[in-house]
Amino acid sequence: MVNLTNEQQKYLGTGLSFPLQTNVQGGLKLSAEAQKVKESIWLILRTDLGERVYRPDFGCRLSELTFAPLNKDTLLKIRLYVLEALQTWEPRIEVDEVRANPDTAGRVDIVVDYRLKSCPDPYSFVYPFYLVSEVENNEL
Repeated sequence: MVNLTNEQQKYLGTGLSFPLQTNVQGGLKLSAEAQKVKESIWLILRTDLGERVYRPDFGCRLSELTFAPLNKDTLLKIRLYVLEALQTWEPRIEVDEVRANPDTAGRVDIVVDYRLKSCPDPYSFVYPFYLVSEVENNEL
């Protein structure tokens, strides 16, 4: 774990963990610093545009590619959509690279390499994205 100054910790924030969990004492679990940023990235990529009533432009356009063919054009769009969403909605990070690695039968592992603006240490985040539904995948 990286030792951060008090000012850096305030910038990264502390809040309820995502998804909501309980701690050992039965209260709501909190997450802070780099973990909070990681949860935020997950939330941004998981949210479809228009899904939030009071913030319809929040989220990522990945759902537009749900039944797209697995080709170079789709992989490029995945990278662009993720980069666009993170640059718009996560001001605490600098994205170094977004890679779209095709896996088995319609799955793409989206790898985001980033750094927190408050410290130079590199982080990596892997988000699994499925171009076909699970039911359709089982029929293949």
